[in-house]
Amino acid sequence: MTEVLAVMTGKIAPFRGPDEPSAIAKHAASGPLAIGPLGLAGDEQGDPVHHGGPDKAIHHYPSDHYPFWRGELGDHPLLAAPGGFGENIATLGLLETDVCIGDRFRLGTALVELSHGRTPCWKIGHRFGLLKLTARVVETRRSGWYYRVLEAGAVQAGETITLVERPLPEWTVERTFGLIVCGDGKRDPAALRALADMEVLAAAWREKAALAVAQLR
Repeated sequence: MTEVLAVMTGKIAPFRGPDEPSAIAKHAASGPLAIGPLGLAGDEQGDPVHHGGPDKAIHHYPSDHYPFWRGELGDHPLLAAPGGFGENIATLGLLETDVCIGDRFRLGTALVELSHGRTPCWKIGHRFGLLKLTARVVETRRSGWYYRVLEAGAVQAGETITLVERPLPEWTVERTFGLIVCGDGKRDPAALRALADMEVLAAAWREKAALAVAQLR
């Protein structure tokens, strides 16, 4: 059982330019928010092709990483409180090494399932004013992860997220991120094939795994 430090949503706004909107800027809610199939009530996505949808309904980023990023980026204002990485849920005590694909959690009163790690995009670097930050997220494997929603409910800061089922303990977010995003699969094609066939893994990552297997032939 882990306390939820903050629950955050964002509205679509111009980002790099008027033709590139984003809702990566998230702000903490002061009360409970409903959770439905597409995530938190009031949360928006500026690029629905690459963000949002059932497999990316809720983004969880560990606040445990913020001291590390302050060490790299200094006293950056986006690191003063949760939300800098566009996350919806902030906690302390859950890391990519601790959670696994297919984990089911009771988030407030909702039931959510971990679908895949977050593949960082250029928007993180642009938001922080440091383009290489996206690559550093990959290098350090501080990715965060996404949930799909199995049962609707509600959540607010101060409530808890509690693990209720772990069917795949060997498939941590860190391991799968390494295999699919960091190139570790070149040394472990059997693991890539297993990921390509893993129904609980988000479709986008199953496709990446299958493509990586094909490229190894």
